[in-house]
Amino acid sequence: MSFWEYLADRRELLVFLSYQHLSLVVQSLIAATVIAVGVAALIYRNRRVVGLATATSAVGLTLPSLALLALLVVVVGFGVWPSVIALVFYAFLVIMRNAVVGLAGVDHTLVDAAQGMGMSRSTVLRRVEIPMAWPVIMAGVRVAGQMIMGVGAIAAYVGGPGLGGEIFSGLSRLGGANALNSAIAGTLGIAVLALLLDLALLGVSRYTTPRGIRV
Repeated sequence: MSFWEYLADRRELLVFLSYQHLSLVVQSLIAATVIAVGVAALIYRNRRVVGLATATSAVGLTLPSLALLALLVVVVGFGVWPSVIALVFYAFLVIMRNAVVGLAGVDHTLVDAAQGMGMSRSTVLRRVEIPMAWPVIMAGVRVAGQMIMGVGAIAAYVGGPGLGGEIFSGLSRLGGANALNSAIAGTLGIAVLALLLDLALLGVSRYTTPRGIRV
């Protein structure tokens, strides 16, 4: 069976697996963004804590995803949960670092002016600092999205949903019927999803960035 015949024969299954994969990545990315921006908003004014958080982020990103997934299986078992936790973990580290840099880089004169107008600390953060830092934050979100798209494939090793199952299935049967087609279909599917997600996030970034600071 040719590759194109394989795609046509398994079209419905591949579409479903693609939906599962994208859903896993997008939901994990949203959760990681909310948590990371919240943490960054709490710590970005404390240089010592920022230094510790940055160092922790750098170390955490060196942790092999397969090793982390194996550890999570011991704690929460196989299935969706270790996949979600791993994806949120890696995305959080990237986005949090960018959020801290973005918030710390906001012009202090703008903050002082906003406070001089009577805005509270939380209002300044919500209406001035986060909007000004938003392009940097979204750059981190885009990087994190591409990263966890690949981690999502590895998550199939612990029973995670998505196209990773096609890749592992094909690799485990190399030499067998349609084994190579299965691995290629999963790999190309993830590459296409990564491209589509990045384009979508680029659109979201441009649409949600205040008009006055758009590049």
